[in-house]
Amino acid sequence: MKYKNIYVAATSQHVGKTTSTLGIVHKFKNMGVNVGYAKPVGQQFLDLGNLRVDKDIILFSDLLGFEMVPEVHSPVILGKGATERFIDHPKNYDYPDRIKNANKILNDTYDLTVYEGTGHPGVGTVTGVNNAKVAKMLDAGVIMVVEGGIGNTIDRFYMTTSLFREEGVPIIGVIINKVLRAKLDKVTHYVGRWLEMNNIPLIGVIPYDKTLAYPLMDIVTKKIKGEVLYNEDKLDNRVANIISGSMIDYNNMKHPEDLLLLTDTKQIGKAIDRIKMMEYMLKLDKSPLAGIVLTGEGECDIDTIEYVEKNKIPVVHTPLDTYSSVIKISKIEVKINRHTPWKVQKAIELIGKNTDLDKALIEV
Repeated sequence: MKYKNIYVAATSQHVGKTTSTLGIVHKFKNMGVNVGYAKPVGQQFLDLGNLRVDKDIILFSDLLGFEMVPEVHSPVILGKGATERFIDHPKNYDYPDRIKNANKILNDTYDLTVYEGTGHPGVGTVTGVNNAKVAKMLDAGVIMVVEGGIGNTIDRFYMTTSLFREEGVPIIGVIINKVLRAKLDKVTHYVGRWLEMNNIPLIGVIPYDKTLAYPLMDIVTKKIKGEVLYNEDKLDNRVANIISGSMIDYNNMKHPEDLLLLTDTKQIGKAIDRIKMMEYMLKLDKSPLAGIVLTGEGECDIDTIEYVEKNKIPVVHTPLDTYSSVIKISKIEVKINRHTPWKVQKAIELIGKNTDLDKALIEV
């Protein structure tokens, strides 16, 4: 049975487009649908020798078990300088043809293809391949991912879907993502009523899950331009919260797990002593630290080195001061990828439990 293709778009970056797409594809697969995936226009790519594909393709290749073919799964890459090159020589770029050719191959292979959009709806306008134009080329219906709220959510939805209305592309469903659990009923009621008044199906309301916002130590290290001093092989540790060396006490250790200790190098010995005391008081069976970031000059004492080696804690030194480090880390935008398997599983669970994708299956 053939179904209308689906294009997953979002009101802006970091709303949860990849997370939602991941869950949607997995749920369709579990429903017995012969489903494919592609990202027709990408911005951030990986160069794998003879393969140049959008970074999200690898994640979905693992999930669905397909062999990556760049011209099919990632036909257009708008990397750095793409806009200028296109304006200088527009005839050199056959972006629409690439997308249509990929679509033909996927249509011949699958009963339904889920296409993931890129950025906000207007991305790609200069090159003639913004999200609305691409969805039209693919003859796809759009599932729009919006961030939880009421008034602002509706306003952003209406504004960002104007491009799709202009192209005559149907919005076949909405997913409201990152909704605070205390506001789930209220958001579902009011946004749901507005969508119903405008004949737009509400496919799902996804509660906010803080674990999806946890960065890895590797990302933290890059963000603060850090140098790894110990246990570089543990940079895949996830970070749930930041604690400074001077704030380590019983009241600030309510969730003693996956903590990032941020302290001056000269104070690391005292900070580790406090951590050890908290381990004893809270009867912890392992260190609560996911990593340590050191600022300032100095060297770790032997007791600190023994502690981090025993517990396999990555230690990173940054040239930034403590305040600047906190600001940099707090602004990290976390993306789901193959190095965050707990996020993949959580995305699958959240979309699986909180969406009705039968509404999005349109026979053709």
